[in-house]
Amino acid sequence: MAVKRFYRQVAGEGGEAGHGVTLDGRAVRTPAKAPLLLPTRALAEAIAAEWDAQEDEIRPQTMPMTQLASTAIDRVMPRRDAVIAEIASYAETDLLCYRADGPTGLAAREATQWQPVLDWATKAFDAPLAVTEGVMPVRQPPGAVAALRAAVADCDDFALAALYTLTMVSGSLVLALAVRDSEMEPETACEASHIDEEWQASEWGRDPAAESRRQRARAEILSAAAFLALLQG
Repeated sequence: MAVKRFYRQVAGEGGEAGHGVTLDGRAVRTPAKAPLLLPTRALAEAIAAEWDAQEDEIRPQTMPMTQLASTAIDRVMPRRDAVIAEIASYAETDLLCYRADGPTGLAAREATQWQPVLDWATKAFDAPLAVTEGVMPVRQPPGAVAALRAAVADCDDFALAALYTLTMVSGSLVLALAVRDSEMEPETACEASHIDEEWQASEWGRDPAAESRRQRARAEILSAAAFLALLQG
């Protein structure tokens, strides 16, 4: 059931505890009723703009910065270690490590777009990952897995919320870290995470349901990347 807009004025406020957003002078809270306290003024301003853009009804799906900030406070902060473990587990099954065994054109496209990102992760985190063809599991070097976990744990709670989205949506922790560290543009990460689907679409035509899923994934990746940029002020 949609909630009608119940406020007139939106404002951002700063304080010792962090930056917040007010609706007619009342502080915005998360769905779990925690204060929505944000680490940067830029993020608070972006969230205030989302609330101000609501018209007759409040539509949460149009407020990705608010949703990510609430997720950080309500879901990441209380279970930080579990979230780190869930994200880091993708080092064992990273999308970029599983290459197609055919056709040749698809395999070449994957190698061209994926291998440079894996090479970057090797240098940036001392985390060389093994690559295989097909879907049979490949065991990753424990040292590389530990190094990538440390890279995840280096995030604060807000960045961790965005990294979670990037990893789950793309299927790749390496892509997520590349976006986080500005090694890869978000749009490029979107393309890299959907190489197989795009190949199939070029060969057999576009399926409306699959296209809709890709567009939703793209929107989530771009929103998470924008959220990370706002955390940098």
